[in-house]
Parts: sequence; structure tokens; C-alpha cells
Amino acid sequence: MSTTDTPAPRVHVRDIDGTGELGHRADEPLALASVAKVLITLEFARQAATGALDPAERVVARREDRLGGSGTAGFADDVELSLRDCANLAMTISDNTAADLIEARVGTEPVDLLVRELGLEHTRFVGGPRALLRAMLDDARATGADPAAPRPPDPARVTSSTPRDLTRLLQLVWTDAAAPPRACAFVRELMARQLVRTRLGSAFAPPIRVSGKTGTLPGLRMEAGVVEYPDGHRYAVAVAAVGAQAHGHGPEVDAALGRAARAAVERLRGRPGTDPRAPAPPAGPADVIR
Repeated sequence: MSTTDTPAPRVHVRDIDGTGELGHRADEPLALASVAKVLITLEFARQAATGALDPAERVVARREDRLGGSGTAGFADDVELSLRDCANLAMTISDNTAADLIEARVGTEPVDLLVRELGLEHTRFVGGPRALLRAMLDDARATGADPAAPRPPDPARVTSSTPRDLTRLLQLVWTDAAAPPRACAFVRELMARQLVRTRLGSAFAPPIRVSGKTGTLPGLRMEAGVVEYPDGHRYAVAVAAVGAQAHGHGPEVDAALGRAARAAVERLRGRPGTDPRAPAPPAGPADVIR
């Protein structure tokens, strides 16, 4: 398939301090992959800020807890750490085990209730990384498909959202409307420290500031984040490549997502650039749950 035949990335951009927004296929549901860690961490930070839990509370990541991916997944021994440090690992290097330990402590239902309270009508939370992997394996057993095939899970069966809902969530976090201000600040700080810079970060150079959280599955590469310009304007962005579009050389897909996000932001700023609906190059095989 040529690049001209490849569908455009799904994208939505929102002016955080205004009413402007634009998007392409922005209301189509997506499995959230590791972007769901933003919701888990926000609920943790909310409970910590209201005194419902102690962020320094200790948990142990045991061998049986390890799910794969980054961070504690590669440890040879059990490790004890605080819930606050679990949030750090979950958001900065996308540690799946750390995210599951937080979810086990704060509860799945409170995270979904938070989604409802924030008015994210097209977002559903049914669990973190382990629940997602379980759903993928169940689907593979039921259909006989390879769980690592480039086909994202059905959004109706897993934690999911839309690009438009994701930018609304980030607008609420960046304006201290999603939780107590110190809880929102905690999430913002961790998103600013994410190590992956090949998607949104590839398209916006300093002094533009980028904060984000990536999500990767077979057949899905995405990121939700905030781009802050030196002139004070701030934009929430969600962009995703889905299906065959996400199956190819990973760095090329990531760069295409960055270009689509940059074009959409510049369009909203009134400085037309590349059409955000321009096709991305064929995308590459994705690692499971990164």
C-alpha cells in the first residue's frame, strides 16, 4: 500500500485556555493501551490529595505481579517501593506492573467513577494493563488469532476513549479542574518527564514544552499530551495510528504521528502547515502493551 492509500491518523487538538478545537475521526473509540495510566495516576493523586491514602505507602512487586514491558518487569528479585514511586514508573517509563499495583490499591471502580464525574461520556475504564492483556488473550483464544497480530482490541471490551475525550481530560488536568490542584500538578509533572520523545516530542522542539503519555499495542500507536508554546498558549493533543496504519517501521509511524499533531496544532493557531489529515507512512510492528 502506498502512503497515499494509507488512512490519516486520528487526531484531535483543543485550545486549553479557549474554545478552539479541530480533529479528524476524533469521536471514534480507541483502546487506550498505556494512555490509561493517566486515569489510574490521576485517581491515585486525587486520593492522596484528599487523604484517602498515603502516597508513601509501601507495596511489593513480586515475580507473579510482573506483566512485561519496562521497569520492574526486568527485575530478578521482588522489590518494595512506594505507591508514589509506582506512579513515577508507570508514567515516565510506562511500567505495567507499577500501574497494576496502583490500580489494585485505588480500585477499578473509583477510576471509572472519576471518568463519569469528569463528564467523559465516551470513555470507559474497566482495568489497567493486566485486564487489557487478559482481554486480548481471551479474544485470541476465542477467535484463534495471534494475540500479537497487528489488530487492536475491540474498544467495547477494554478500557477505551476517543481523541476528543482525551483532549478534554487533559484540559481538565491542566486547568486544575480534574482533581485538587496538587493532584493535577502531580500528573502534569510526571507527564512532562515521560522518556519517550519519538511521537509528539519529535515534532515540537524547545522552547516548546511537550508533556505526554504514549500507548502501544499490536495495531495501535498513540499519544495524548499537551504542547505549551513560549507565547503562553497551550494545546491538548491526542493522535493515533490504528490497524494497518500502525504496522510498519515504528520510528516512521511515530514521526508521522508527530507531524500530524504539529500540523493540527499549527492549523488551530492560525498558521496553516501540513494537512493534519495527510496520510502517514506504513507503520511498523508494535510491542505488546508499552
